[in-house]
Amino acid sequence: MVNREKAREQAQALVNQMTVKERVSQLRYDAPAIERLGVPAYNWWGEALHGVAREGVATSLPQAIGMAATFDEELLQEAGDVSATEGRAKYNAYSAEDDRDIYKGLTFWSPNVNIFRDPRWGRGQETFGEDPYLTSRMGVAYVKGLQGDAYVLKAAACAKHFAVHSGPEAVRHEFNAEASKKDMEETYFPAFRACVQEAGVEAVMGAYNRTNGEPCCGSKTLIRDTLRGEWGFRGHFVSDCWAIRDFHENHMITNTPEESAALALKNGCDINCGVTYLHLLKAFEDGLVTEEEITEAAVRAFTTRYLLGLFEGSEYDEIPYEKVECREHLAVARKLTEKSVVLLKNDGILPLARDEGKTIGVIGPNANSREALTGNYCGTSSRYITVLEGIQDQVGDSGRILYSEGCHLYKDRVENLAQENDRLAEAVTVAKHSDIVVLCVGLNATLEGEEGDTGNSYAAGDKADLLLPAPQRKLMDAVLRVGKPVIVCLMSGSAIDLSVAQDKAAAVLQLWYPGARGGEAVADILFGKCSPSGKLPVTFYYSLEKLPVFEDYSMKGRTYRYMEEEALYPFGYGLTYGDVQVEKAILVSQDKESGDVQIHVELINSGKTATEDVLQVYVKDKESLYAVPNHSLCAFQRVSLQAQERTAVDIRVPGGAFLVVNEEGERIWGSGNYVLYVGTGQPDKRTEELSGKKSIEVCVTF
Repeated sequence: MVNREKAREQAQALVNQMTVKERVSQLRYDAPAIERLGVPAYNWWGEALHGVAREGVATSLPQAIGMAATFDEELLQEAGDVSATEGRAKYNAYSAEDDRDIYKGLTFWSPNVNIFRDPRWGRGQETFGEDPYLTSRMGVAYVKGLQGDAYVLKAAACAKHFAVHSGPEAVRHEFNAEASKKDMEETYFPAFRACVQEAGVEAVMGAYNRTNGEPCCGSKTLIRDTLRGEWGFRGHFVSDCWAIRDFHENHMITNTPEESAALALKNGCDINCGVTYLHLLKAFEDGLVTEEEITEAAVRAFTTRYLLGLFEGSEYDEIPYEKVECREHLAVARKLTEKSVVLLKNDGILPLARDEGKTIGVIGPNANSREALTGNYCGTSSRYITVLEGIQDQVGDSGRILYSEGCHLYKDRVENLAQENDRLAEAVTVAKHSDIVVLCVGLNATLEGEEGDTGNSYAAGDKADLLLPAPQRKLMDAVLRVGKPVIVCLMSGSAIDLSVAQDKAAAVLQLWYPGARGGEAVADILFGKCSPSGKLPVTFYYSLEKLPVFEDYSMKGRTYRYMEEEALYPFGYGLTYGDVQVEKAILVSQDKESGDVQIHVELINSGKTATEDVLQVYVKDKESLYAVPNHSLCAFQRVSLQAQERTAVDIRVPGGAFLVVNEEGERIWGSGNYVLYVGTGQPDKRTEELSGKKSIEVCVTF
């Protein structure tokens, strides 16, 4: 483990040699060199959301929401290690060339552990979904992978955006998210706390918005009281980019840049992504901040740099550039994609047979789209394999592949001088001449993503509704009317209304943004080289009608834990080519002190195909008034079974699952009367209807 005390002593000794002006200069994200002290320039802004991003070629992993769909902690830790290893390889090479530009450091502003509470949020694709327990486990795993477990940090991870932040994007610079103490503790805080206390995350980033009146990047309640006070966070805190400027320009909490810089610094924001800390020296001269406060921020910043071994060197200095996009890392990416794909419907058409002479029509704006492979905050790949290319490679000369773009992603025509729906006749023709159709629809990062990065300026990166763009809806209707078996492949980072596909298509697959070479793994699944085994980390709703307004941060009516209506596809749902059933689940031990429970589970794959599946355990407090209205995920584990194989696993439910949160935001013991639901999905009627499987109940009392 890292030696923080030694690193802090070294940082203190170095900072003590600096003038106040020099100390202030080191609190910018683009910290300049201090040549007289041998301190090189360092840019704190790095990205590694799903692979190293924005600094050239790197292994492209599936988007974060897709990685969450794997429900695989070990694999997420591998993914983090891939990013850290390639980040080190690049840092070693670039710094040797004295290239210390933006994105080329070792402080990665990932993962995003905000809760995906509303399906409209464009940045929801960056998260690990809507459930605080799943998000905690995935977040902790990714942080551990990024940072490693050696004396020196392999890279520094950053949990963002603290803490109550998930849209709307259009008003984030002036928006005030109001959340009750109960919702904060029950939903918005858990993943951040886990990253701090379990994974030792080195950095935390604030959000643009205010939370309960305080700007998140200058919040005494969030940073000083909760993060550093209650949770014992000892790393550095960084602002979101240009968020401190919002204090005086948009939130109107302060009057001047100097006041904004002072408010942020005094409440514990060490590094400013932006330019407002350029006014920090003037704030010091005006008496708005003290030398001690400036010094403490600088010491925390340099503690991280010492922990990374940037002054004394480390074992990671020998990682060669050849590790970038190496065979081992590409294998991890492929495994992630295979485990992330969620099979939502299958009438038996999948997996596809390799019949000689068959014609497969591949249709849709995302079928041959590179943009639909990567999502946002992505790196550059040396090779891209689209779904069309993956299918072509699989089929080879044994059959015929026909292709049509079908329509533009969102415009009413592909060619500007053509009439509306200029590719529709081609798509219908392809469908008529095919035995089977693979229809690839959805979005990409130009339609859903971060404010300022997307082209849908009307919603600033958020979605206005859950519908596919109008040209794609028209395309789907036309292709389905042809009457051929249609496999709908949705590429998106969020929930879309797929009710038409569920009613009329032969199969439906959720591909997310599967990574630069994702088409290869998708083709493997389509043709049965591996079984799909992903589970939804978010609820797919029928519509927005019964959801609260976007700006309402109360959890009432949101996500599977609080929703009152039936889902189109529930959280935790996903089919496989096998048929894994839980045959038996019994309570084998209870730890009265910790509250931990051990359950013995016996499963069988009664299908004809080997598969992985995800064993899921949900808890319901049967009596407490403070319990969530429905039930909550409290444990999960991947299992692998051959056809007709039986297996048994013991799974631990942590004692914290039996706590409830009162209106004051305090975690207390519940009623003592609980039921655990053990299965491969939620214990709700819709999951049972779609999967044909029912969870087994295990009663627990304390």
